[in-house]
Amino acid sequence: MKIKLGIAGLAPLFVTLPSLCLAAGALTVKAVNKLQLARAGETIELSAKDLAPLGESDLSKIHIRASGGEELLSQAVDTDYDELRKPDTVIFQADFAPGETRTFTVTTGAKQRYAASDFKAHGRFVRERFDDFAWENDRIAHRTYGKALETWAGEPLTSSAIDVWSKRTPRMVIDEWYIVDNYHQDTGEGADFYPAGASRGCGGNGLWAANTLWVSRNFVDSRVLANGPIRVMFELVYDAFDVNGMKVSEVKRVTLDAGSQLDHFQSFYEMHSGASRTPGALTTAIGLKKVPGESKELNAHHGWLATWEPMEESAGHEGLAIILEPQLLERQTEDSRNLLLLAKMPTNVASYWAGFAWDKPGPYTTFEAWKAYVDEFSQRVRSPLEISVSVEH
Repeated sequence: MKIKLGIAGLAPLFVTLPSLCLAAGALTVKAVNKLQLARAGETIELSAKDLAPLGESDLSKIHIRASGGEELLSQAVDTDYDELRKPDTVIFQADFAPGETRTFTVTTGAKQRYAASDFKAHGRFVRERFDDFAWENDRIAHRTYGKALETWAGEPLTSSAIDVWSKRTPRMVIDEWYIVDNYHQDTGEGADFYPAGASRGCGGNGLWAANTLWVSRNFVDSRVLANGPIRVMFELVYDAFDVNGMKVSEVKRVTLDAGSQLDHFQSFYEMHSGASRTPGALTTAIGLKKVPGESKELNAHHGWLATWEPMEESAGHEGLAIILEPQLLERQTEDSRNLLLLAKMPTNVASYWAGFAWDKPGPYTTFEAWKAYVDEFSQRVRSPLEISVSVEH
């Protein structure tokens, strides 16, 4: 077995050999909001290296307190999916006023135990529904399609689109909606009003070559890395697909935190030997499905594309958006089904944010309000909190 020996891997030495290094009783985390914007529910990440002075190898025993003494909900997350399957990061959330600096205290204690009511993010593989993968937080829900749907006799679909489930409750609803199997009908909590089909849906991506969009088929495998209460994070594996005569395979990582209208998507591409042309740098194409009557706006300077569209069944309006690093944006284009942002991938990794908001539950009930949220989100992405960790004396 290959074992990674980073700082996290050495952490048990602080426990088993206390004579060599006395574990700290507590750490102080200082977080600075350098933007003159309020940041509600900002996620703060602490790595195993940050937490090593505590001498605790089990990150589920880490506890976070705000400066007033109240304990904050925290979650241990396995971000690298290594052989040990051990969490290597601890996350928690806090609100920040414009320009505010906050401090938090980190200690060790009993293993974290959560109640169902604590969960604001959740996702799972849904084998019973032809291999869907569905996920949600307290604001939005999605699904995407697995291999079994390609050959379902009832309604076969070959697509790697990102579907939208519009919800108007902070509760986790995926399991209940699948159980009753009427998620196309709104009984008071929302429904699936969005036919993604063979489009890119809400932020599905592909590769752009020869002025054409090339996309993968349905995913063939999945693995969950984190499943609440704050963050759901998972990976989808796609078989190699043709990109203008070259075979390319993809692993897509999706991360959604509580309180966010937008998912973080990362696609890791591998070019296979034996291609009919010489591999080179790839260009990703990130899409939003075209809808009749939609409004759209591109802000190239801040790296986002936003739309506002009428929903089916007179269910109201939805805003959709894509955000990426502005320096990677090449241009906006479209094909017969999608509005597309083309972006450079210097390391053959596509990284971007995409998501949506429904006007019925609010708070984004107009295109102007939705664009304001998207623009502020893009600023937060480009100016993360400034985090420092020190040992309390």
